[in-house]
Amino acid sequence: MSVLFTSISENNPVKSGDAEALIQPLGLTIDPSESNDFQTLLAAVHDCAEGIAALPDYQPVSDQTKYPRENVRRPDKDEQVLGQAWAHRFLIRGTPGGVLTGKSVSLKDVIAVAGVPQLMGSDIIPSWTPTTDATVVTRLLEAGANIHGTSTCENLCHSTSSYTSAQGVVENPHAAGYSAGGSTSGGAALVSAKLVDITIGGDQGGSIRVPASLCGCVGLKPTYGRVPYTGIASGDAMNDHVGPLARTTMEVAACLDVISGYDGIDDRSLGSSNPGSTSFANTLEQGSRRLEGFRIGLLKEGFEHGAVASTVQQSVMTAAKKFEKLGATIEEISLPDHLHGPALWTIQQRIAGAQTLLGQNTGRRGLCMTEMEQARLPWTDEGFQRAFPSTKNVIINGLYLMSQFPDLYGKTVNIGRQVSDKYQALFEKYDAIVMPTTPVVAPRHGKRGLPVESLQPSMGLTINTAIFNVTGHPAMSIPIGFVPAKDDEEIMLPVGMQIVGGLWQEEKILQVGHAWESHYEWTKMQFTTERN
Repeated sequence: MSVLFTSISENNPVKSGDAEALIQPLGLTIDPSESNDFQTLLAAVHDCAEGIAALPDYQPVSDQTKYPRENVRRPDKDEQVLGQAWAHRFLIRGTPGGVLTGKSVSLKDVIAVAGVPQLMGSDIIPSWTPTTDATVVTRLLEAGANIHGTSTCENLCHSTSSYTSAQGVVENPHAAGYSAGGSTSGGAALVSAKLVDITIGGDQGGSIRVPASLCGCVGLKPTYGRVPYTGIASGDAMNDHVGPLARTTMEVAACLDVISGYDGIDDRSLGSSNPGSTSFANTLEQGSRRLEGFRIGLLKEGFEHGAVASTVQQSVMTAAKKFEKLGATIEEISLPDHLHGPALWTIQQRIAGAQTLLGQNTGRRGLCMTEMEQARLPWTDEGFQRAFPSTKNVIINGLYLMSQFPDLYGKTVNIGRQVSDKYQALFEKYDAIVMPTTPVVAPRHGKRGLPVESLQPSMGLTINTAIFNVTGHPAMSIPIGFVPAKDDEEIMLPVGMQIVGGLWQEEKILQVGHAWESHYEWTKMQFTTERN
């Protein structure tokens, strides 16, 4: 449909040749006989845009009378912990009496908190300040949680290392100098160090599960859409997930009960349950903590990938075999398509990620954080030069793929659905599927240098996690023990076991994880090659 118009405003800036200039980079031209008409139509759409731009925005209203923000500040050197784990400190007190009363929470620094500047791990722009609260923030406060601040995330969430944030390095709580994982780096470190009880993280390729694995805590990426993404910075809307990190599955389950459910805004969560209708924590509390009748598959491709270190492979296999002692049946299973995960995710994320960064992502119903877009767009070369190489790479790769493979994004969506269907077929037979979360334990921090050198420490960390952002299946990492660091056998670092379930089957993977941690104390388990 064409734009309807009666007259063009006198100060309209569209001039002759503008329409031609817009399509010239595409190798397209306008017939001279049509040029004046397209100039008129372009001027009309400009006036239309000016009219909408002048209207007030419509965002959820933050109740700062009920939930005031106390002492919002950037932490100074004396207040910082674990390198630069905090982005901003403040206190918002929740309503007493809820299921999370007294629980301390941090939020990944991409989750909107009205009145709190958001850094997103970047210095491309100084910061931007939301005027609304993300849905998860409101729900946490209504459940009684106290929010103590935002925690550092990696540079625009484009890394699974913990040295890329423009605000500084986040240290692994178990060994300084080693990665805390990313991009929910600060939050995982704070939880593992017992400085907060729960962190809410975002996961678009492993950004909850990777830091949970490297830091030694429980991290859950729920089913796609289980938790509304309203008020959270997006990378690729098809891969966006938000979920909790904590020290136990019970805390994760209680938090998931609170934050789950369609909020009337985010179309990702249209298929979710009604808010407050789940009972994950109660199921764990009332359950037997055994697994009679459960069938658990050990994914061959997840264990035997060439990138998986032998110590990680052996320790996770040893931990998984303990499910038999809890009454479960375990079997080795195979799904070769699992190995397509990294490539499928890469194509999706590069194309949609580039569009998001360039302000070109469309087609969703939900909350659009217009203030953030106004702050970061348009890109300048000065800002691009300050960007971490991974962000530059997303833009370069995305533009290339859209130019050279114009049909490929759609094909990855189709193949991703095929892999999801194949996993769902397995979940008709198995209650959960298990594999290592990350192929290695925490590596030493990298350093910012040339692009390949800068990206090297993150390469391969998501071989078992990214596929479940593509398929949407719920996946949780639990710590199962320690193995030696790759470069120092005297330093013991946590290993994560990933437990994956069928779509909307969080209850089962929580039961599996809870049963394991109820019978085995992971902090007392150390694995070496010689012992295994």
